[in-house]
Amino acid sequence: MPPSTTSINWAALQNGSDIRGVALEGVAGQAVNLTPEVVTILGKAFATWLSSELNIPAAELAIAVGRDSRLSGPTLMQAVIEGMASLGCRVMDVAMASTPAMFMATVLPEFACHGAIMMTASHLPFNRNGLKFFTRQGGLGKKDISRILELAEQGNFATVATPGAVERRDLIGAYAAGLVQQIRQSVNHPENFDQPLHGLNIIVDAGNGAGGFYASQVLEPLGADTTGSQFLDPDGTFPNHVPNPEDTAAMASICQAVVAHKADFGIIFDTDVDRGAAVDHQGRELNRNRLIALIAAIVLQEHPGTTIVTDSITSDGLTQFIEGDLGGVHHRFKRGYKNVINEAMRLNEVGQPAWLAIETSGHGAMKENYFLDDELT
Repeated sequence: MPPSTTSINWAALQNGSDIRGVALEGVAGQAVNLTPEVVTILGKAFATWLSSELNIPAAELAIAVGRDSRLSGPTLMQAVIEGMASLGCRVMDVAMASTPAMFMATVLPEFACHGAIMMTASHLPFNRNGLKFFTRQGGLGKKDISRILELAEQGNFATVATPGAVERRDLIGAYAAGLVQQIRQSVNHPENFDQPLHGLNIIVDAGNGAGGFYASQVLEPLGADTTGSQFLDPDGTFPNHVPNPEDTAAMASICQAVVAHKADFGIIFDTDVDRGAAVDHQGRELNRNRLIALIAAIVLQEHPGTTIVTDSITSDGLTQFIEGDLGGVHHRFKRGYKNVINEAMRLNEVGQPAWLAIETSGHGAMKENYFLDDELT
């Protein structure tokens, strides 16, 4: 029997700059604490917090909500929507989405949301779920999450007689189309502008998470052959492997697929598509330090001498590559993708150009892309 909301330890739901909890029974010793009732309250708390931060009545807020492929996703997403609508918010139900796409709901002019929520627990087991929050300034920090949980515990919300409107919107379609155009412009292929990836076989492994769209809605319009791509269909039981680019079995699976199909490249994502790794044509892993080295080489070619901000556990060999071979600056900082991103933003503010912030886990964020940890870009 799930606990009542009066017995919930709200502070225990905080996981750094996210909220995470147990949403389904089925794992011994793990009691459910992220129920629809709890999530409804969290929706109200976020809308109340956002209203206060922006000094805008809740009834004038537009908030998007999306989810990954987890089994508890549809029920919990409906709960958070009902919570925010009860305060009068206009809510956009974007169904299956990625974490980076949810932030873009605050940027894309056809959405222009004041805030967004992604229902996800990243690569955690099937019984878990959680909430990631965004405003137009990016993802929330730890202090913001603590305040939202305080508001949830207090439970004082100004509901309205007529709930706010709930709209179904295609965010992934708009997000993918924007990615396609961004890549076309960045590559600027002199002979094949629309399909700069023509002739390349690129395999995608979505791990049955939310990233399957990348094959059909991004790579294929760019001309890539995605034959051999695997586990693209969303399935919250994650029947093939853990959707985690740091997992040994997951990486072995994508490596084998690339070799078996003689592909040029492979890409693997976590459940909510904000982390990833790559595989070269010989089936060799490009993750952790190697992935950082690859992206740093591309960034430093375009922005010579820039600072690459990473977490503290990167190798001395990476430092030598960035500074000795590429002429950049390697700035190590404390672990945590938000810490790395915030440090890169701070450096830019004090006049030290930093175009890339990336953690060994695969979270990568670029200055030119709002410092959004989006592994697709």
